[in-house]
Amino acid sequence: MSASTVAALASGVLLALSFPKYGHPAIAFIALVPLYVALSGWNGQPGQSPGVSAGKGFRLGLITGFIHFAGTVYWTGATVQTFGGLPLPVAVFVTGLLVLYMATYVAMASAASAIFIRRFGFVGLVLSPATWVAMEYTRGFLFGGFPWIPLGNTMATLLPIVQLASLVGVYGLSAFVALVNVGFAVTALATGRTRALAIAATLILLLSASVWGGQRMAANRLTQGAPIRVGLIQGNIAQLDKWNPARAGMIVDRYLQLTRQAIANGAEFVLWPESATPFYFQDDPGGDQSRSLVRQTGTPLLFGSDEVEPGTPNRFYNSAYMLDTAGTTAAVYRKIHLVPFGEYVPFQRALFFVGPLVEAVSAFTAGARVTMLPVREHMISTAICYEVTYPSQAREAVRQGSELLTTITNDAWYGTSSAPYQHFEMAAMRAVEQGRYMVRAANTGVSGIIDPYGRVLIRTSLFETAAVVGEARFVQERTRYARIGDVVPQVATVLTVLALAAAAWMKAER
Repeated sequence: MSASTVAALASGVLLALSFPKYGHPAIAFIALVPLYVALSGWNGQPGQSPGVSAGKGFRLGLITGFIHFAGTVYWTGATVQTFGGLPLPVAVFVTGLLVLYMATYVAMASAASAIFIRRFGFVGLVLSPATWVAMEYTRGFLFGGFPWIPLGNTMATLLPIVQLASLVGVYGLSAFVALVNVGFAVTALATGRTRALAIAATLILLLSASVWGGQRMAANRLTQGAPIRVGLIQGNIAQLDKWNPARAGMIVDRYLQLTRQAIANGAEFVLWPESATPFYFQDDPGGDQSRSLVRQTGTPLLFGSDEVEPGTPNRFYNSAYMLDTAGTTAAVYRKIHLVPFGEYVPFQRALFFVGPLVEAVSAFTAGARVTMLPVREHMISTAICYEVTYPSQAREAVRQGSELLTTITNDAWYGTSSAPYQHFEMAAMRAVEQGRYMVRAANTGVSGIIDPYGRVLIRTSLFETAAVVGEARFVQERTRYARIGDVVPQVATVLTVLALAAAAWMKAER
């Protein structure tokens, strides 16, 4: 095995260890260094390295990406096997396809970086963060998008650093982390003054971001809004019980009992998780109990329930219902971003071998727009499960006037794997980006309240039945990122294209 292959493998392992629940986020600052050194074609001698071909760069990136995502989205295999009815070999193969798909973006970024390094030397290496972010951003919207665990999300618990997301979003944070990696890579590759400048610039970059972030947190400007006591109901309903008619009564009773407990503890607004009701809320008499409780207590309730729209054929939605203090339906939000292989199966004809999964997966219809949900005199918004990973959706909600972000989810599918922890931290990133409190109700956990600086105020454990109450606040001020959006990845994409064009022109001139 060549040294460059070992380096690519090492980067994949280090990237996987940068995300929960294993490893530590600080590992992300060095995770790409072995890959960048390998792309530089380092021959063991100090000084300028010759670089590698685009083809080799693609292969090295594919190795890194495959190991990285195999170590972070491994849980998809168990999910499609257990709940999709696939045999183990087929489940592993499907997971492998997803991992390979995600790894391809890393491979393309690495191929572009290899071209830049070969043409522009260390300057080309400095362009590498742009290629990484451009591909990461593309993965977030191409074919509907799969923006799970972007590199910048490793910073979610490094609170001084994550404050940068309020300026440039998670993709801007990805650029920051990649740039730190470049600094350390140049330090390893260069000699003399270049090496000294590289390490000094890298440390100054880290120190400056930390100091600025610490000052932003100390100012605490975004925690001055009108307070509201929020009750989070974690029903802890086993996935196999959710649609079992024999368990429907137990499920409803549990949610009502926990809701009364939360209200008794001061909750002024209550959230149940995604698909909380074991029936179609709008069509089933069982919903009257929920309405009655809301009327009796005068406490608004937000919860998830599947919705059917009659037609030819009928349309099914994964929806969130907002009940006002009178128990009437004040608003309904329909989930926009559906989960691939969970709520629909993409490319069904090509993936003919996942027939049992197609039969097991609900054929939901995607909602059309973000919907504002009234809570007393304020407007809030919600994201259902996986779609909290989309920065653009939270930004659109804030643009429309949302003063509080919420998300309702059912992570029972993922067991005790890394997925619930990764999911929770992606929700935390939305709080920092938008400068809003994020309130999260999850069926089996993790539920919690996160303030606009990413500080976790309340957090439940996995697979506990709980009714917790905490304070959130309505915020109206908008962050810089909320105003400008994803300028950083867009600029990175343009820069990548221009640099590729320049590299091609230089090659043609020779």
